[in-house]
Amino acid sequence: MSLAAATAEPMPGISPDIYSAADFKTVSELAYSSAGIVLESGKAMLVYSRWAPLVRESGCGTFAAYIDHIRNNPAEQTRAIGALTTNHTFFYREPHHFEHFAQTTRPKLLKQVQGGQPARLWSAGCSSGEETWSIVMTLLGEEKATGRRIAGSDIRFLASDIAQHALKKASAATYPVEDIEAVPAQLRQPWTKVSSGMATLDETARGLVRFRTLNLHGQWPMKGQFDVIFCRNVMIYFDTPTKERLISRFAEALVPGGFLYIGHSERVTGPAAAQLQPVGPTIYQRSAA
Repeated sequence: MSLAAATAEPMPGISPDIYSAADFKTVSELAYSSAGIVLESGKAMLVYSRWAPLVRESGCGTFAAYIDHIRNNPAEQTRAIGALTTNHTFFYREPHHFEHFAQTTRPKLLKQVQGGQPARLWSAGCSSGEETWSIVMTLLGEEKATGRRIAGSDIRFLASDIAQHALKKASAATYPVEDIEAVPAQLRQPWTKVSSGMATLDETARGLVRFRTLNLHGQWPMKGQFDVIFCRNVMIYFDTPTKERLISRFAEALVPGGFLYIGHSERVTGPAAAQLQPVGPTIYQRSAA
């Protein structure tokens, strides 16, 4: 990890007694050790803008005091690290993933549950929920009666993120109508209700998903493996060793034959490349053996 932050100037006009180069260096080290997030020197202004409200709210007065405070407060530290993440996402992002999911993954999952086997999906780094709900609508399909039968089968969907403010928006499942228009109408119309310019996912869709706070860099409490993992545009914030460790963990968390979907600028490298075979653009399948 590069820590050019050690000599970085934080922000012009900010007293170093409140926020100093040393504070930024400490935040960078904490973000990396706790969540694998790399903060290069140019991120000093971002750190200030994201943490200043938390510092004020805590009553600590200075970044140094706030850092000391969160070291002994795991819940507040999770909140603070989550505030450093960039929750930029949108509905039906990278459509080829949803096309593959609809044409290949969905039939496989439905055959599985019809045969009495469970199906488990995970949106890892779900942000504010646009990815999660795009997957859910694609899974439920175009016919409401069929979708309700699917939702009543042994299918469970975990959506996780480290940023609690993003999870709050995701679980509310309500977005401006114009945001959801990227989803094909035949999927959007059965599973959303529109009122006063806002679209809300209906209760059938919402009932499939469990949102949880989870640090991908930490311990994973889940038991069992997943048939599908989406982790897109999350690893761009990690360095190569962190990415490769995470991909290896994903590979182990997938059932043989399970699918991993990653972001358009991300690649599978490292030891897990032997287990994950490319089956489409940034789509990988765990080998059967």
